[in-house]
Amino acid sequence: MNVSLQQLKVFVAVARQRSFTRAAREFDLTQSAVSRCVRELEEAIALRLFDRTTRQVELTTAGSRLERRIARLIEEIELTLREERAAHEEHTGLVVVACDPVLSSGWLPERLARCASAFPDLIVTAKEQPQHAVLSAIEQGEVDFGVLCDANIAGADVFHAQPLVSTPLCAVLPRVHPLACGAALRWEALRNTEHVMQLVTLNAEAGTRNATERALNTHRIDTQRANQCGHVAAALRMIELGLGVGVLPIDAHTSTLPVSLVARPLVPEVSVTTMLVRRRNRSLRPNADAVWSLFAGTDYPTGAAARASPRVSTVVSPVVSPVVNPLASQQVNSGAVSATQTTIQGATDEPMPLVPEGEALMRAS
Repeated sequence: MNVSLQQLKVFVAVARQRSFTRAAREFDLTQSAVSRCVRELEEAIALRLFDRTTRQVELTTAGSRLERRIARLIEEIELTLREERAAHEEHTGLVVVACDPVLSSGWLPERLARCASAFPDLIVTAKEQPQHAVLSAIEQGEVDFGVLCDANIAGADVFHAQPLVSTPLCAVLPRVHPLACGAALRWEALRNTEHVMQLVTLNAEAGTRNATERALNTHRIDTQRANQCGHVAAALRMIELGLGVGVLPIDAHTSTLPVSLVARPLVPEVSVTTMLVRRRNRSLRPNADAVWSLFAGTDYPTGAAARASPRVSTVVSPVVSPVVNPLASQQVNSGAVSATQTTIQGATDEPMPLVPEGEALMRAS
């Protein structure tokens, strides 16, 4: 059975108008074209739909039953198409973004707030997952795109990644810690078991483990002394309680830390990269593409759209700790690190090395 939507719409119009001529005007067709359309439909379904006379057009019993049902189906199809077009062109509907634990409590909420301001009728749902699960969700089409930290993406033919932010690995210490002196800290200082009995790092689910372990191994630091956490908030709490010295991705100049802690860039610098990831060779839906562009900072709305009331629903699952992740972009005054001026081996006043512009990465802002 070969039946077109146009044939069904013409049939419903003729049934409603009780006239081939009036139906033809409705579709801007000739009367003969409408008659041919109805005749082809009748032949395709092997049913007579109209009783035609020289003066009037009447539905047959079968035509009357079909007209009611087909009219409802056409209305449902048109409504679905209008809603889908609105979701694409008017930034409505639902966009699902997957993220790793490092970003769910720091970088991502600030971007969700921008979406709330820019697209008040768009629902953006963030799903926190381990890094490998984020990549799987992207590949399987379960989410529109993902946000990852220093992702080691296998299969360049499957994924497209756009780097966003470079964040250095820093030593995070209590302000009174002997290694807190100076503007930066050399990696070799972390070998000193007198001052660093334990390290506090992030685990594989957080997405920065590979970069951290490479750096620790390069500088011959015992990785077996590390406590691994899934969230930066948990790592910071352990450091506050004196359970170790942190090696965490933190922008020392813009991060918000508990007042009892300080961050010292580790030199030579090792950075982790925040990136957007989606399926290669598969275009995003327009509403998802708008969120991608806003996250990337390439298409941030201004004017009335940016001032719109934040009525967008943003959901992060599971709920994360309210402690602010060090990747969050809020300005704080680091303040004096310690009244102690004793020179500690490994501490240095040299500034953190600059990231080359050619890396096409920007600092978190």
